[in-house]
Amino acid sequence: MTLVVATIAPLQAIAFVLAPLGATAVVFTRRPLRQIVVNGFYGLALGVLFFVLQAPDVALSMIVVGAIAYPLVVLSAIGRVRLRSGGKPKGREADGA
Repeated sequence: MTLVVATIAPLQAIAFVLAPLGATAVVFTRRPLRQIVVNGFYGLALGVLFFVLQAPDVALSMIVVGAIAYPLVVLSAIGRVRLRSGGKPKGREADGA
């Protein structure tokens, strides 16, 4: 019986560490606008992970959706809601926390 030992490249190890750290950062970010920015970086980290794992088509899709399209849509939705409410932030953002 032959034992197969898989090796992992240093770039793969870095990508495997960055992905869960990015997810944790998104979860612990409280303010919505900051969470969108952190989520964009998380999408970028996932895109790098997919690219390192030799899935460039999935990586490009993840980068476009996770780092560009999703933050753009959510930021525009927040802007429209604030515009309709008179531009006054509500909740924690009102006190600058």
